[in-house]
Amino acid sequence: MSQFFAIHPENPQPRLIKQAAAIVRDGGVIAYPTDSAYALGCHMEDKKALDTIRRIRRIDESHPMTLVCRDLSELSTFAKVDNVAFRLIKNNTPGPITFLLDATREVPRRMMHPKRRTIGLRVLGNRIAAALLEELGEPMMSTTLILPGEDEPQSDPYEIRDILQHELALVIDGGFCGFEESSIVSFLDDTVTIVREGAGDVEPFRI
Repeated sequence: MSQFFAIHPENPQPRLIKQAAAIVRDGGVIAYPTDSAYALGCHMEDKKALDTIRRIRRIDESHPMTLVCRDLSELSTFAKVDNVAFRLIKNNTPGPITFLLDATREVPRRMMHPKRRTIGLRVLGNRIAAALLEELGEPMMSTTLILPGEDEPQSDPYEIRDILQHELALVIDGGFCGFEESSIVSFLDDTVTIVREGAGDVEPFRI
């Protein structure tokens, strides 16, 4: 049975944030709010937790996962970024845009596509997510919470709890945060490509 924390979207309670971070460190899978929709998250080194996420979403290892980061200081640790890409990313974060980049050796192989060393990175603007990542002190492995057979992400934390209470360690109620997937911008192969237009503004990347 999952725990359920009601966390204030503007002023997250430090006590609950600490408890949520401890659950992630202990291998729990959580549902949490982002600046586009609710997502599933877990510790990036935890294979069992990743397997749980894949089971919930019914996705295989070819489905890419995203590293959500607290700020750009973690970018160069996990991705290879040239000056042009860094400036564009810096000017458009935090926000609901996932950036596809070549991964460094710091990224766990299980997170990447089996045939390409690439990774999706995102800096979240949601205050609850930002506080959680600050408390963790490291990125979290994540994917949008879209249930099998559905086209849109989940947006109601109470419904998430009812459906997934036996799969998740924690559901965070951060209020309504949207029901659209993030935009995706690729910096692979030395080109800037808009892969998906979603919640984030992609106009700055039309170059």
